[in-house]
Amino acid sequence: MAITKVADLVKPEIFLPYVQQETAVKSRLIQSGILVPDAQLDLVLLGGGNTFNEPSFRDLPDDDDNVSSDNEAVLATPSKVSTSKEIQVRLSRNKSWSSMDLAGDLAGADPMSAVIKRVGNYKNRRLQSTFIAVVKGLLADNAASPTGTDTHTQNDMTVDISGSSYSDGVTNLSAEAVIDAKLTMGDSMDELGLISVHSIVYGRMQKNNLIDMIPDSQGVYNIPVFNGMIVIVDDSMPASSGVFESWLFGRGSFRFGQGWPKVPLESDRVAAAGNGAGMETLHHRWEWIIHPAGCAYVGTAPSGGPGNTAASNDLANAGSWSRVWPERKQVHIARLITREV
Repeated sequence: MAITKVADLVKPEIFLPYVQQETAVKSRLIQSGILVPDAQLDLVLLGGGNTFNEPSFRDLPDDDDNVSSDNEAVLATPSKVSTSKEIQVRLSRNKSWSSMDLAGDLAGADPMSAVIKRVGNYKNRRLQSTFIAVVKGLLADNAASPTGTDTHTQNDMTVDISGSSYSDGVTNLSAEAVIDAKLTMGDSMDELGLISVHSIVYGRMQKNNLIDMIPDSQGVYNIPVFNGMIVIVDDSMPASSGVFESWLFGRGSFRFGQGWPKVPLESDRVAAAGNGAGMETLHHRWEWIIHPAGCAYVGTAPSGGPGNTAASNDLANAGSWSRVWPERKQVHIARLITREV
């Protein structure tokens, strides 16, 4: 007797509708108030040029004043006014996505619709990656010996307690170590109102009871605060082999300009692709300036601007940046390096 069993049947595969995955990568650094939109930088992006020079007058130096005399032969020697020149660099970026029409037809969902919904989030993550590259380059310059017009004293923005191996209570983050990093700003230490840390470092802060939770103005969200500084937790912070960097910022320590090329958004079709099935490509183009106040981009920018790497002339390279404001306290950035494991 022949019996029809499960193995004899064709079992249909049932698919639920496509859902949108969302990356867990955060963009908290650029949403924290460190990066401040600047209309002047938006304006310069409307014109030409890879770099933009912004001169400024330095404050009057604290020279000794003159003691007055009634001797007409004694002539006063006048002092001079000095200047600085910040240099901003244009970052021309773009990204394209494409999809075969047949792929969408067979999937029952349009891949290009998913792209359109998530492109804003993608650009936010890329903005944060670019911001981090700028900070890395600026700190790398600070760790190097000053050259040319660079006004910094070597490593005057960094406190490094990481040592060569882990020692609990010595190499890991503590309230004393954070205060030492703030003290690189001297009596302007209170200008540093934010501290950005990796989640591992934040865990250490919690274990040491260093965090206060303060309600926001609506009383619906608790903001982590340490020693009067808002704490930004983001795993994009530099970390390697148990060594972590924590960055301290003043609000507005970075200026942000945004511009648009001739055609910011464009879609094109290749009707013959896929043997006539068709293909669609979506192009996004944008321009940014991410500028640390008091500094200058001194690399040689390619036509599209520097990339995010540490290669020569790129944003994370020490030789791409120079601190041009004369006082350490004028540049509201500090770094603490710890070893947590």
